[in-house]
Amino acid sequence: MIQELLAQGVKAVSERVSDFPKTVIVLGSGLGRFAAALEQPVTVPYGEIPGFSRSTVVGHSGNLVVGTISGERIAVMQGRIHAYEGHPGSAIATPIRILRKLGAERLILTNACGGLNKEMSPGSLVILEDHINFSQFNPLIGPNDDSIGPRFPDMSDPYDAALRAKLEEAARETGVVVKKGVYVFVLGPNFETAAEIRMYAKFGADVVGMSTVPECLVARHCGMKVACVSIVTNYGTGISSEPLTHHETLATAERAGQNLEQLLRAFLRQL
Repeated sequence: MIQELLAQGVKAVSERVSDFPKTVIVLGSGLGRFAAALEQPVTVPYGEIPGFSRSTVVGHSGNLVVGTISGERIAVMQGRIHAYEGHPGSAIATPIRILRKLGAERLILTNACGGLNKEMSPGSLVILEDHINFSQFNPLIGPNDDSIGPRFPDMSDPYDAALRAKLEEAARETGVVVKKGVYVFVLGPNFETAAEIRMYAKFGADVVGMSTVPECLVARHCGMKVACVSIVTNYGTGISSEPLTHHETLATAERAGQNLEQLLRAFLRQL
């Protein structure tokens, strides 16, 4: 049944897009406008692709867009789904596996996240070096299809070192300031308590969020290389006295999105 669904998804995209790109970028909360910069775009709504689910979260429009930017042909996922919306692991895994079967080799993730220390101030861009899965959610749980990936995938290099080096080079080229850090994935949907924020920081995490790690796990399982750039949209609870809202997340992501777009353009030129 899994293979049949993957085949249906591949067929739906292939009918609209020939020669699928090798690079896919997933746009997080408030970052969907990057897709508007693509030249000669072809847009396929998630609802028209078997295996793709539509996000219920504001800021995630739900389109797969294929086009060219900085001379590189790419695919962009305009929005993602989250475990806290009630989706099973298969709903997160299937779209990435369809993209892999279409020929994608690299998955570039972006997200909006919270900073766990004063160095990770709102508006900062953070290149992920590693992650901590604190959610007890894993989209690879269940029967394994060996034709997709191994039962026990290696995670010694979740975020590809060569891709991270290209992101850092792009940052130097553009003058965009980036930081490096570890992301802790929590289930949500509530923002974290001050005690939880202190605990995550002691674990060695620099930023916290409710996405990205499931997609990374699925992509690595099926042989894709992964990189991620996070936008810090707020300090974690207890670091700042301001209450946290999703509106603030979207607003800060929108402002910092210009720097992220500049960084990604330079990164894509290197590919």
